Amino acid sequence: MNQRKSALLGVWIMSVLLVLYFVYAVQRAIALFQSGTLLAITMGVAMLVLPLIGAWALLRELRFGREATRLVDELDRSGRVPVEEVETLPSGQPVREQAKGLLESYEAEVTANEQSWEAWARLGIMQDAAGDRTSARASLRRAISLRK
Repeated sequence: MNQRKSALLGVWIMSVLLVLYFVYAVQRAIALFQSGTLLAITMGVAMLVLPLIGAWALLRELRFGREATRLVDELDRSGRVPVEEVETLPSGQPVREQAKGLLESYEAEVTANEQSWEAWARLGIMQDAAGDRTSARASLRRAISLRK
């Protein structure tokens, strides 16, 4: 199974499990409401608010994944996806020094053209390959916002 299909399977499994949790939480909240006590009703409200926050987060992450994939596919069709290989340690973690050296040219590309979604997306791809997921997500979010 290729990496994209494996990731999609993981997304679907986690989404289904989260939806099942939401159903369970709503059922418990309704039972708490029916008890009629102030404490139980307060707990019921909390049990409804938390799944709503979870649903919002799930939808936000699914939208991010869809948009990021769309950008990377577009870069791939135009032959602009970074192809540099990052060496990894036996643990699977990238060799940080080498990865940082590769990032410099992509950071310079972004600095030269801060309104280019392609530059931001390429930087995000390389940051992810370098093991810096937080920065990669921020760069890809910037690319998505510029592409719209």
